Amino acid sequence: MLPPPAPTGAPPVVTLHGVVKRFAGGTLALDGFDLAVRPGEFVSLLGPSGCGKSTALRLIAGLGEPSAGRIAWAGGAVMDRRRRPGIGFVFQEPTLMPWASVLRNVTLPLELAGADRTSAAARAQAALARVGLAGFRDAYPRELSGGMRMRVSIARALVTEPPLLLMDEPFAALDEITRFRLNDDLLALWQAAGNTIVFVTHSVFESVYMSNRIVIMTSRPGRVYADLAVEAPHPREENFRTSAEYAGLCRVVSQALSRAMAGTEAGR
Repeated sequence: MLPPPAPTGAPPVVTLHGVVKRFAGGTLALDGFDLAVRPGEFVSLLGPSGCGKSTALRLIAGLGEPSAGRIAWAGGAVMDRRRRPGIGFVFQEPTLMPWASVLRNVTLPLELAGADRTSAAARAQAALARVGLAGFRDAYPRELSGGMRMRVSIARALVTEPPLLLMDEPFAALDEITRFRLNDDLLALWQAAGNTIVFVTHSVFESVYMSNRIVIMTSRPGRVYADLAVEAPHPREENFRTSAEYAGLCRVVSQALSRAMAGTEAGR
C-alpha cells in the first residue's frame, strides 16, 4: 500500500480545508479536517462510529455548513452552490416513498429538476436497468428485499448522471452475500460511468475491496490520520477478495485504523 498518487493536471472535484464542525449541543464532530477528492476516484472514508465520516459527507453535499474552515469546488468557488457539480447522495437507509412505485421513486429527482414526465420515465427506466431492476418498475418498496430497495436508492442517485456520488454506509444493514453482490455491482457502475465516488464505511474489508484510495479518520473529533492508495487493479472480483494480496492490504489498513483509534502518530 502506497501514499495516494500525486495530483494530476485536473483540479480536485472538491477540497475541504481545515474544516471544523461543532453542533448546537456542543459536540465537536470534525476539527481541522482536510480532504481533496480528484476526478474519477473512489475514495472511502474509514473510521470508528461517531468519528465524523457522515458529517463530512453531509457537508460536501451541502446538507450543513462548516463551523470553520472552507469547502472549495473545482475552479476555486468556496461554498458556492452554483459551482458545485451535480451530486447524487445514497443514505444509510433507502428512504423511498412507500406509497410510490419503484419507477416513481427514481423519477423524483428529475421531476424536481423540471424534466417532463415522458423523458423522466425513460431515464428512470434506464437507471433501473443499470442496477438490475428493469422488471420491477411497477413494484412498491414493501414488495422488495432490503438489497433491492438499496438498488432503487442507487438508481435514484444515478438517474441525474451526477459527476459526484456520495454514499453513506449504504450496505451496512445488508447480509454479507447481498453486500458482496452490491459491492461488485457498484464497482461495475463506477467503472462504466467514470464518475467520482466518496464512500463512507466502517468496514476495513469493504474499503480495501472497493476503493482506490482510503482516508482513515481519527476518533471524534474527526481528522485525517492516514491517506492510503490501494494499488490493486480493477476489475476486482471474487479472485481478489480471496487473494493473499487482499488479505495483506486489509491487515495494513486494519493496523493503521487501530493506531488512529489509539491516537498514536502515523507511521509508528
